[in-house]
Amino acid sequence: MLQTKTALITGAATGIGRAIALDMARNGADIALNHLNTLVEAEELCELIKAEGVRCKIYECDVASYDDTKGMVKAVIADFDCIDILVNNAGIAVDNLCLRMSEEDYDLVMDVNLKSAFNLSKHLYRHFMKNRGGSIINIASVCGLNGWERQANYAASKGGMISLTKTIAKELAGRGVTANAICPGFIATDMTARLEGEGRNQFEAGIPMRRLGRPEDVSGLAVFLASDGARYITGETIRIDGGLCI
Repeated sequence: MLQTKTALITGAATGIGRAIALDMARNGADIALNHLNTLVEAEELCELIKAEGVRCKIYECDVASYDDTKGMVKAVIADFDCIDILVNNAGIAVDNLCLRMSEEDYDLVMDVNLKSAFNLSKHLYRHFMKNRGGSIINIASVCGLNGWERQANYAASKGGMISLTKTIAKELAGRGVTANAICPGFIATDMTARLEGEGRNQFEAGIPMRRLGRPEDVSGLAVFLASDGARYITGETIRIDGGLCI
């Protein structure tokens, strides 16, 4: 499905990013695997990807940095000749009530989650325009649609990502470039691992499907959005949440 394509995936060493990288590799894509401070996990994933018969290379980069991401994009294009798919997946959560949230924590989450998506998209803008094609997939969140207590910074960053996606989709549609946002609900990753015991049971009871999602529940949609079968889909915001936000 993705043969001859190269995907640059941020925050790819664990969680949803890891699942997307593996799924895209299994569908034939070469993978440029970005991470920060998770080299052991990235190296393990890289070997699994190579076992699928595709190329993979690791790039350690702070995606919140405009200059560092510019250098990473140049390096990936030099190594793979082309980038066809950009998955802006890197993200963090630092939760607190708005009353108690520090300016530093607000800025950090906005930089890692939202500014990073701007950085990578901007650095690939001319590349995609020149090639008259490309797929941008932004991993947002249902929190960006509905808001969530104790997550003002996270919800704002993901809401901004949704609006950024729509803007880029409008700007690049005429060049055959698609941009779409995936909004996962609560997925079983390191970020949700703190939900334990009775608290987790109560939380899952509020989800119509009565369970947390799996990273693989998200990766299949990412593969489709990156494929030629989705080339007339752009500017969309698609929830994967087990019915949480119905």
